Amino acid sequence: MERNVTQIALFTALIAALGLIPQLTLAFGVPITAQSLGVMLCGTVLGARRGALAVLLFVGLVAIGLPLLSGGRGGLGQFVVPTSGFLIGFPVAAFVTGYAMERLGKFAVVWAAGIAAILGGVVVLYVFGIAGLAIALDRPVGQAALLVTAFIPGDIIKAVLAALITAALYRARPNSVPSRR
Repeated sequence: MERNVTQIALFTALIAALGLIPQLTLAFGVPITAQSLGVMLCGTVLGARRGALAVLLFVGLVAIGLPLLSGGRGGLGQFVVPTSGFLIGFPVAAFVTGYAMERLGKFAVVWAAGIAAILGGVVVLYVFGIAGLAIALDRPVGQAALLVTAFIPGDIIKAVLAALITAALYRARPNSVPSRR
């Protein structure tokens, strides 16, 4: 129990720390940040339940006003801006990433983590992000989907990084990757 709480808190802090990396904001108001890498790592390392709990804690801290999002943003207002779909999708993305990681036990860790990170941390997150953009910008879903295509190369790089980091952690300390137990 205590180890679970510690891991959840540690990964919540990791997502917040990744928000300190300067953001690059695109013309339509959505920033490119490193925080989605943290969401992917929550799933690939902690698994579905713990990973989602870590991200839910992060989202809850943002909701109560802590400036944990990139650029020092926080508060309930972050749930009604163009990025809101991504923020709302963070816990679901971590859960799906972790669930996929747990189910891909026959694959090598690096491959399982890569597939899981793309499935949860890119595909699922984009579903929420596109929906949020469409609502916030009052645009059709197709137009919102075209807007997020600028993120695809960076998010693929983040998924590869999540896979490599998870595999390295597993090689160094197999028991520290609960998603593989």
